[in-house]
Amino acid sequence: MGAVAQADPTTLDYRLSARALAPDVYVVEGANADFSRANGCNIINTGFIVVDDGVIVINTGPSKRYGEQLRALVGRTTGKPVKQVLHLNLHPDYFLGNQAFADVPRLATAATIEGMRAEAKSYEDNLYRLCGDWMKATEALLPDRTVAPGPLLAGNPRFELRELKGHTASDLVLVDRISGVVFAGGLVFVDRVPTTPHARLPDWLASLDALAAQPFKTLVPSHGPVVGDARGIEQTRRYLRWLDGSFGAAAQRGSEMTEVLAQPVPAEFRNWAAFATEYPRNVVHLYPAYELKSLQAR
Repeated sequence: MGAVAQADPTTLDYRLSARALAPDVYVVEGANADFSRANGCNIINTGFIVVDDGVIVINTGPSKRYGEQLRALVGRTTGKPVKQVLHLNLHPDYFLGNQAFADVPRLATAATIEGMRAEAKSYEDNLYRLCGDWMKATEALLPDRTVAPGPLLAGNPRFELRELKGHTASDLVLVDRISGVVFAGGLVFVDRVPTTPHARLPDWLASLDALAAQPFKTLVPSHGPVVGDARGIEQTRRYLRWLDGSFGAAAQRGSEMTEVLAQPVPAEFRNWAAFATEYPRNVVHLYPAYELKSLQAR
């Protein structure tokens, strides 16, 4: 059981499947790609964990349809009701499936809820444009409860939440202390160019150091394959450090954004998923701050 979803655009079936990573811990893997009609905008790894009185769902995907199919999968796999939903950050495929979970508590940090509220309309517009019919009837439904770092469940130390930052202003990480499974959210990308619309690279690099110090057996990134080692942490760190050095040097040379877009990129990064679309976004998102810093230093 369990494989990367192969969406069917003719039937709008995400073909979701669950893979057990440990007893009571499952991942539902999305395509390692960019948003498209071909994949139904399903490029995220969601998940769920089984506890005594139900199931906790980790992120709800990019659309109402995805959320409905995810909830059906949870029911088929576990035979238990969904107890609550946990959102690891503010990005659209973490919560646009929430309509399928309107009847259960939906948890996120206060900063994540604030960010979702500010971005929800633009997220809807963008994903409708990119993915068409997959998004029918999707409307943003925000989390309705705040969550803080510490035990996810009162009286149960197995699942711990850590709040880091850098990919966004608030990046939750879920740690299973028994199995060693870590859901790292958007802090780690594996074989894929990281997304950066809300990124602060110094904070992100510090968070990667914190993750590297966290013992684990299995790491689930939000994008890219699940890994049993620190490869994803190391890849993401190398890429962010390269961005920082490359953009800083370009700004000192007085390079225009078009010149940065045209400059050579290491082969390792060029071969990652979504490079053709994501790297230009990295430049647009991040390079202006390097230009400003360089101008202010003159």
